[in-house]
Amino acid sequence: MTESKLRRRRHSAEFKAQVLAECAQPGASIAAVAMAHGINDNLVHKWRRACAMVHQAPAILPATEAFIPIPLSAPAELRIELRSGAITANVVWPTSSAVECALWLREVFR
Repeated sequence: MTESKLRRRRHSAEFKAQVLAECAQPGASIAAVAMAHGINDNLVHKWRRACAMVHQAPAILPATEAFIPIPLSAPAELRIELRSGAITANVVWPTSSAVECALWLREVFR
């Protein structure tokens, strides 16, 4: 190979920002955007990961932030649908007996 084929192309920050903005549009395909600009879609994915790392939220919340639990009402029953070929079985199990349901399912799938 010649030396010119071994050199990597360098893209400006403005070009990268333009490509990433096009990829962020609703319904945009990263592969299509990359192809339209004559670059490999893996390179665009790399730029997206790098951008996400830079703009990532801090891993530790400030001391002023607190966890606020939100009460959720649990469903009264578990509903499970099992299919095997043309056979379908619907199982309804009380939520209060979820452990027994798990044991039963383990036996069914042995």
